[in-house]
Amino acid sequence: MEEVIQSNVNVWDTYVTKKDGNTMHFDIIAPVEITDPEHIYNYGKAYLKLKGQEGQPLSSKQCRLCHIESLKPEWEEEINQKGYFIIEMEGCN
Repeated sequence: MEEVIQSNVNVWDTYVTKKDGNTMHFDIIAPVEITDPEHIYNYGKAYLKLKGQEGQPLSSKQCRLCHIESLKPEWEEEINQKGYFIIEMEGCN
């Protein structure tokens, strides 16, 4: 039997207030089979920790399922390794 590779991902639109009061806007890209928002928030919290923003609020107020999109090849490796991919939109530096 052939392995079926999931071709769609969920895009979670995320806005977090940084410690300096500015806003970070990023998308969390995760497989469509991950349906528990808490799982997604944990991905976002791991990303915030990498960015020196550990402890900033991240819940349904900051992070919402936006849409389903086709998996892009440049996301696939990181999703396979970590379970998610982050697209930095604004204020992420």
